[in-house]
This record gives sequence, structure tokens and C-alpha cells, in this order.
Amino acid sequence: MSLFKKDSELKMDVLREVGNIGAGNAATSLSLLLDKPVDMAVPTVSLLPFEAISNRVGGTEAVVIAIFLRVEGDAPGNMFFILSRVAARRLLQGLLGFNAAEGDHYTELELSALCEIGNILAGSYLSSLADFTGLNMSPTVPSIAVDMAGAILSYGLLQYGTMGDDALLIDTTFVEGQLEAEGQFFLIPDPESFDKLFRSLGVPIE
Repeated sequence: MSLFKKDSELKMDVLREVGNIGAGNAATSLSLLLDKPVDMAVPTVSLLPFEAISNRVGGTEAVVIAIFLRVEGDAPGNMFFILSRVAARRLLQGLLGFNAAEGDHYTELELSALCEIGNILAGSYLSSLADFTGLNMSPTVPSIAVDMAGAILSYGLLQYGTMGDDALLIDTTFVEGQLEAEGQFFLIPDPESFDKLFRSLGVPIE
């Protein structure tokens, strides 16, 4: 049975704490990298079925910017950090100081900057989860793509094989003055990994 269908408040409390600590660590890392204060709103955390991911980012045909990587170690899986074009432009302009143009064209430098932000987020959330569980979990080198959400998720399936039924969603919002840029961060553990994660957290899975 899908863990999504047997979710409990105890699971969500644990996952919210993972999200909060990970967001705090990411903000600190980005502040050091950019040499400026970086604020992140308290993230919202939820579990959802894999097939619902596209709808959360605007639909299968919505053009998005996605940073994706593989999680290796004791609880393998896949991670995606997905931004709308509007959010990516706000992030480039407000947080990174780029004069980002409209449309779907991004320079190599802009893509590299967005990829590094995704890498820092992934590392922070993954480190937080590893600390909570005591499991060895490490990210691979991230890749970045600009494409329709459905195509990006399909590529992940082709690249890494069948994914698990459930995804952990952490809504991540960067705040720069009056400007906000929101992205969706998804952890999709392999089928056997979710049970292992919750057992390591001391959370009953039945």
C-alpha cells in the first residue's frame, strides 16, 4: 500500500522538522556563498503520489526549470527542485542580481547559478534527513533542464528506472524584500526506501 494512503500526523511532524532544519541550513549556506542575507519562508511539507507531481508544478505541459539528481546510499531515490519560469527569473534577479531576460532562454551562467542553488538545497535537505535517520545518503552531481514538466519526469523514469509511488514535497520560498520566489522540492525514494526511512526515524509504518 502507498505510504501516501497511510499517512499519519506523526510522520508529518517528523518530515516538517526535516524540512525546517534543511531550509535553515540552506539559507545559511547561500548567505555564505552570496555574501548577503538570504531569507527563506518556513517550508510547507506534504506527501503526495508520484503521478500528482506534474499537477503541482502547473501541469505536464508547463515549461519549468528542473534541477535533478540521484540519491545514493542506504535509502536511494531521486530528487527534483522545480521552478516556474517566473520564479526562476525572480530568483536570478532578486537573489543573484542577474538581469534575467524574459522567455525560455537562459545563459550558461544563469543555468549554472540555478543549478548551484538546487545543489545547495538538495544537500541541505538530504543532510538533515540523514542526521535524523542515521542513514548514509549522498547526492550525485546535479543536472539542470528547461522543458515541460511531463518530459522532465519521464526522463527521470528513463534515466533511473521505476520510481517509488510516493514523493515528499517541500515547498521552498526565497524572500528578498517584497519579492518572493517559490520552488517545489521533491524527494522520490525508491520503492523500498520509504519504509527504511520511517523505520530509521522510529515512526511506525503500519
